[in-house]
Amino acid sequence: MVIICYTMRKIRLLLEYDGTAYHGWQLQAKGDTLQGVIEDRIVKITGEYSRIVGASRTDAGVHALGQTATFRTGSDLDATTIKKALNALLPGDIRVLDASEVEDSFHPRKDAVEKSYFYIIANQRKSPVFLSRYSWLVAQQLDMRTMKEAAEVLIGNHDFSSFMGTGSDIQSPAREILSLSIERLEGIGFMTVALNGNFIKIRIAADGFLRHMVRNIVGTLTEIGRGRTHKYAMKEILNSRDRKRAGRTAPPNGLFLERIVY
Repeated sequence: MVIICYTMRKIRLLLEYDGTAYHGWQLQAKGDTLQGVIEDRIVKITGEYSRIVGASRTDAGVHALGQTATFRTGSDLDATTIKKALNALLPGDIRVLDASEVEDSFHPRKDAVEKSYFYIIANQRKSPVFLSRYSWLVAQQLDMRTMKEAAEVLIGNHDFSSFMGTGSDIQSPAREILSLSIERLEGIGFMTVALNGNFIKIRIAADGFLRHMVRNIVGTLTEIGRGRTHKYAMKEILNSRDRKRAGRTAPPNGLFLERIVY
């Protein structure tokens, strides 16, 4: 029996997940979503239907190391017990790292002051099989110097319409990018060994992000790194507020929601 409660405690979850098997965070008519799977397990634990609200609506195939989400419950179960119960029922690609009770006024999305994502590019002809679902294979060597110079234009408060995906329902496309770094990695640790290669990590921290914003920025920077777009064009692309002027949308599998600060 499912009970609908109206006066409830609010539980905050810190989640990590591999997004490969899911059609994104948000509920959809068809296909498994992270929100749907977690809500299903909450019903089994508490006997209540409760809508879970995430801080970031990650796309299909995008991963998270630090997603924040909340739900309300009228059960007497404490947060630690809820965490243990969820981890016992959730599939192996979703994990609750922490659970705590918070004030009802707390909102995981509206109260966030900073979010950070990073993107991994395997900049080589072949990628280790174990990283295929966590990186974008780009065979052509990328010029990191020009990518870094172009990226500097994006730091600060701007209208990021040029990097906003279609179908967005936001009121304002203005966001502030607090930092944007591009670094080369000679290896990535995996199962106690180093997978050597030529990897590029692009990390972006901002007060918020538009739909597909990080993936569109990464796609544009990659076009600049390939020499297909001049580095000085980044300012023109940004100021144009025209999505057609920017580069392709990078695939989702290389993107990770890293951290949310409150």
